[in-house]
Amino acid sequence: MKNIQLYDNFSRSLREFTPLHPPLVGLYTCGPTVYDYAHIGNLRTYLFEDILRRTLEFNGYQVKQVMNITDVGHLVSDADTGEDKMEKGSRRVGKTAWELAEIFTNEFKNDLGRLNIIEPSIWCRATDHIQEQIDFIGCLEEKGFTYRTANGIYFDTSRLPDYGYLGRLDIDGLQAGARVEMSEKHNPTDFALWKFSPTGQKRQMEWSSPWGIGFPGWHIECSAMSVKYLGSFFDIHCGGEDHITVHHVNEIAQAEGCYGTHLANFWMHGYFLQLDEDTRMSKSGTFVRLQTLIDNGYDPLAYRFFCLSALYRTKLNFTWDGLAAAARSLDRLRLAAYEWGEPGGVDEDFVERFTEQVNDDLNMPRALAVTWELAKSDLPASSKKATLLVYDRVLGLHLADWQPSEEKVPEEVLGLVEQRQQARKEKRWQEADALRARISAAGYVLEDTPQGPRVKPGRG
Repeated sequence: MKNIQLYDNFSRSLREFTPLHPPLVGLYTCGPTVYDYAHIGNLRTYLFEDILRRTLEFNGYQVKQVMNITDVGHLVSDADTGEDKMEKGSRRVGKTAWELAEIFTNEFKNDLGRLNIIEPSIWCRATDHIQEQIDFIGCLEEKGFTYRTANGIYFDTSRLPDYGYLGRLDIDGLQAGARVEMSEKHNPTDFALWKFSPTGQKRQMEWSSPWGIGFPGWHIECSAMSVKYLGSFFDIHCGGEDHITVHHVNEIAQAEGCYGTHLANFWMHGYFLQLDEDTRMSKSGTFVRLQTLIDNGYDPLAYRFFCLSALYRTKLNFTWDGLAAAARSLDRLRLAAYEWGEPGGVDEDFVERFTEQVNDDLNMPRALAVTWELAKSDLPASSKKATLLVYDRVLGLHLADWQPSEEKVPEEVLGLVEQRQQARKEKRWQEADALRARISAAGYVLEDTPQGPRVKPGRG
């Protein structure tokens, strides 16, 4: 196995990746809150995580990937205020919160499939793991990390001297700038572990607990489920860059409180997709779905190719011109791969060069540069094809399966093509030439390819 360098946001450094229990790799990827469709900015993060998983498997590791579905507890404000996004979405759509979760979970999985993102080894819904979350809160309570307010059970961040290290939070500054209206929170950074149902109101999603009827906080969900499936210290935890200063900081705090670990050996984050230099895509503002791209005539894999053009931990500016350019480049690569015919021997030097780039913190722009060098090289076509298909284990572009779209060619012209093929088999060359001329006279071009004759409109 080759050396892999990954950027760890906890240490803020490039580190050599070595699994805790080789050849197994435990990977937790924060999943969606299923109150609405995912937008293409969300999907950029899942594409980065897919490239990470593919790169690990490309290097011979066995990846156990766990992804959560947040279907309760994520409040409108990440600061534990406002309404549950599921309850709010339920009113908007006119479905129960349970129906809403099912609808948008399926839509999310459909988007992953269209982008050729490998499904996680384990899906885990927050509502299926309520007891695990209650047990985790109980552990924190026993160790003195919790306190009770009128609206819930809270984590006391002042008990951890290094709270906020992942996000390099200025705790003193946060304290000084805190609003007076902190409710009953002891510190502005404290967060809810369990929220009580409002008095006199029955929520759609609520459960009994040792502290009263209510629902879990957002952060406890991921900690409890990741520990259940991967243990209290595993290899890699991923998410979007917006998780660095709140969600993941709090996940780490919970793990430190209960287990004395910072939960994962590597913390990796995908950065925002922007519509201009300053505006991130969000569900509360500008919202572009994968279906929007499809409705505008784009193959979903063109968006995958577009995202490969930038490092995962740099912001990427989305434009329709940029997507169109990516679509053209993908078509060029697909057509080249198709015309190279059957794969032959792999060129190990080119594989080595590609591996060096993907193992350098998933440097996909440089990996694509090597891909185009391969395409323009003097290698035999069969070797190019075989080598490109090795690359595609990481690129994920379905290059082995692609074929040009079938042209609508009249049956009489297709009949002439079949007659010509038969004449060629029987070495009736003069008749075959005459049939080609008739095909051309009908307004069609005939090309002989390794896959057989291909006919398309246009005079040759």
